[in-house]
Amino acid sequence: MPESKSKFLIPTIGAAVVLTGGIAAYMYFKGGPAGDGAGALGSAKVVPSSALMATYITTDPQAWAKLQQFGTPEAQQLVAKGLESFNKDMLKDSNISYEKDIKPWAGDVMVAVLPPTAVKPAQFNTPATPNKPLKLQSEPNILLVIGIKDKIAALNFGNKLKAQKGVKFQESDYKGEKITETTDKGKPTYSVVLNNSQLILAPEKQAVEQAIDTFKGQPSFASKEGASNILSRGVDVKNTLAQIYIPDYAGMVKQLAAANPQGTQLPPQTLKQLQQVKSMVAGVSVDDAGLRVKAIANLDPQLNKFQYQNTPAKIVGQFPTDTFALVSGQGISRAWSSVLEQSKDYPEFNQAVAQVRQQLKSVVNLDLDKDIIGWMDGEFALGMIPSNQGILASVGFGGALLFDTNDRKTAESTLSKLDDLIKKQSVKVAQRNVGGKDITEWQVPQQGALLSHGWLDRDTLFVAIGEPVAQAIASNKSQSLDNSDTFKAVTGSLQKPNGGYFYVDMDKTMTLVNRFAVAQPVPPEASAILSSIRGLGVTATSPDKSTSQVEMLLALKPKTAK
Repeated sequence: MPESKSKFLIPTIGAAVVLTGGIAAYMYFKGGPAGDGAGALGSAKVVPSSALMATYITTDPQAWAKLQQFGTPEAQQLVAKGLESFNKDMLKDSNISYEKDIKPWAGDVMVAVLPPTAVKPAQFNTPATPNKPLKLQSEPNILLVIGIKDKIAALNFGNKLKAQKGVKFQESDYKGEKITETTDKGKPTYSVVLNNSQLILAPEKQAVEQAIDTFKGQPSFASKEGASNILSRGVDVKNTLAQIYIPDYAGMVKQLAAANPQGTQLPPQTLKQLQQVKSMVAGVSVDDAGLRVKAIANLDPQLNKFQYQNTPAKIVGQFPTDTFALVSGQGISRAWSSVLEQSKDYPEFNQAVAQVRQQLKSVVNLDLDKDIIGWMDGEFALGMIPSNQGILASVGFGGALLFDTNDRKTAESTLSKLDDLIKKQSVKVAQRNVGGKDITEWQVPQQGALLSHGWLDRDTLFVAIGEPVAQAIASNKSQSLDNSDTFKAVTGSLQKPNGGYFYVDMDKTMTLVNRFAVAQPVPPEASAILSSIRGLGVTATSPDKSTSQVEMLLALKPKTAK
């Protein structure tokens, strides 16, 4: 970080930077200050109603203390080193100490994004010319609300800031409130203390003035339509660290896109798609399993055409326990119909689909919608499985696709046509029996089966890449994935019923990554962090047509001794 920027950040009340940038690492090791008690709703009452979104970060030590349960010694040392370096950069050329000067008074933090200010001429070394007109850029408009839980400590901190060398302070009055302008290297920032309980910070004076107007009675983010409900309801997770509130999702995207001079205007079709989401709230928390993120979207049921379905989750049991990555879901054919319906106004997409349909019809005599996608009406899953045998020896893993279908006849007809096409390419198509199941293989000389397909039962089709993967799926001799300890730890606490899983076993994945990263190994810092992660699990649910929920768990390994 350049020295000028570092010196600027601290005089602009460095608490904001430290709290929002280094708070996780600090509390991971030392525990944080008690929250100020105002809560997200209290902070939102001084945020202007024009705010596009807001993030609330708690400093409750009981919530952050949970993080201390996780991490390898290497990861803990890495985070500690990063925190030390971060603090040195932020506090460079000052006698400010986070522990002594900021921690005693700083409470919870809300970071609000206000509509971008009017565009300003960008600073270029050369003046504009007729052939090269001066470009415009929009300044970010951020407003921070920091709770004050110790007024005396905050006052002492303010006095200490004023004693810093090379920093200019200027005060002005706005509607009876004192705004402090802090300038370093010609770059100003603005702050005001409201009711001796909240510190407001912004790079634009207008944003601070708007906060004062809100404090004096103008409409606030807390009273904004769509915001009041999600602020009070939040997300139902334990030990919340932060929550994000977006009361008008489509409006936010539209305003941010319009303010970006380099961006293109959003087409009407895209805006129509965005309008399906009315509002959104997301929460980040930590519990006994690890870090959890949960997001809830409030949808417009009139615009939402997607027909959500819960999965029985039985198909996961068809995969072996060493499966290191998995994606599962329900009803590909229904999803495809929804995509086609919602893409009627996208000529490029429709043209691409028409070309695929034509190619399939002319080359294999298959109908994309009926013969390829139409029979995929049940549960499905794609799994990645490690193997060092046969054609997979060079890559170290293969994959398998499983489909439950109510139209076996069409599926078999499609596969038969593909088999006939492959025979014409001088690839041998052979039959064999594995574990009492008849499977078809596309065999490559000297390497074994490239692809295999067959039926695990009356309704479940599998397609596997690599002979060892087909053997594992068809024989089903090993423990199933859904009974493995890692899969249970990563997905067991996710909401049920659900629409399927995205699952990654980090240890098995890193084994493969390290195998192919000999020439350029994974950096020690990244390796230390990744080795503290047990796995990643994501799922989605939809209680009704007006609500969609996504939950993600970053499962962390318990803290180990040094």
